[in-house]
Amino acid sequence: AAGEAQCLSYTGCNFLRQRLVLSTLSGRPVKIRKIRAKEEDPGLRDFEASFIRLIDKVTNGSRIEINQTGTTLYYQPGLLYGGSLEHDCSPSRSIGYYLEGLLCLAPFMKHPLKIVLRGVTNDQVDPSVDVLKATALPLLKKFGIDGESLEIKINRRGMPPKGGGEILFACPVKKVLQPIQFTDPGKIKRIRGTAYSVRVSPQMANRMVESARSILNKFLPDIYIYTDHMKGVSSGRSPGFGMCLTAETINGTILSAELASNPQGQGAAVLPEELGQNCAKLLLEEVYRGGCVDSTNQSLALLLMTLGQRDVSKVLLGPLSPYTIEFLRHLRSFFQIMFKIETKTPEEEHMGGEKVLMTCVGIGFSNLSKTIR
Repeated sequence: AAGEAQCLSYTGCNFLRQRLVLSTLSGRPVKIRKIRAKEEDPGLRDFEASFIRLIDKVTNGSRIEINQTGTTLYYQPGLLYGGSLEHDCSPSRSIGYYLEGLLCLAPFMKHPLKIVLRGVTNDQVDPSVDVLKATALPLLKKFGIDGESLEIKINRRGMPPKGGGEILFACPVKKVLQPIQFTDPGKIKRIRGTAYSVRVSPQMANRMVESARSILNKFLPDIYIYTDHMKGVSSGRSPGFGMCLTAETINGTILSAELASNPQGQGAAVLPEELGQNCAKLLLEEVYRGGCVDSTNQSLALLLMTLGQRDVSKVLLGPLSPYTIEFLRHLRSFFQIMFKIETKTPEEEHMGGEKVLMTCVGIGFSNLSKTIR
């Protein structure tokens, strides 16, 4: 009965991942009702079911109950176990959808996590594997989660609709996290990127690079965009191309932007030149929004700050995304933690859009499942 009292209750299908991830970390069970109850095809979608299976794989002793229509989910978290695993992701969302959840959980496993994920590596909905590799891993290092075993490796690329990509994600375990003071993003010193093409002419990648450079060269000289053309088995099952760009500052802030071509048979064909230019503009937009963590990783940074030692952490962010705002509400209900939020106007900072300074005192979360040697 004590467990029932602690159970948090939600309705609707939004923010399912946030709720499951925070429930697993806080040990508080959740019940989610009315998942797409009014739609013609009610209940959990295949990608959500796949995410639940993934959580079940990395934990030990989780209890998951789903009613027949799939509109109600009860989840009682087990211990984070980790180890060497494999998971086939649903091709309707990219691997990034699953990886974002794993990045939050991986440092707190009992055994270091080493997982092979298969599916779509780059699509237009979720952050691609490239972007998470370029931005999320350096962020984890700031909190003291590092070592040779921290890596994301792309073995095969897979574009929607059929996927066929494969990545390896490995992460060491951490007993406690370091608090961070990350309030000065610094000036941008270089831009790096990858233009990838699978099952289309390798020229596509070069055309994207040229058009992106035509915009970015006006701002700084140090630009290097790799072309990545995968052949044969490693190119997945569907044709496509795309680009991801990252801007790096002198203080180690990394801001990212990315675009992918429309999936085969959906929407109009995109010219690589257009895609390259639009991707460069998106990067400039992200630089304008600024902050020390780009909009993709805001919630990851806030989560790691929350779970840090009982010490003050500060981070400067650009405008908060709707996803992050909801995440802050969830942090309050799962961990009873409130952030102090101060807005900084462009005049004070002399650059870009409005910024927010987020401050909190960590809850002193210690990794209970890590074996003490």
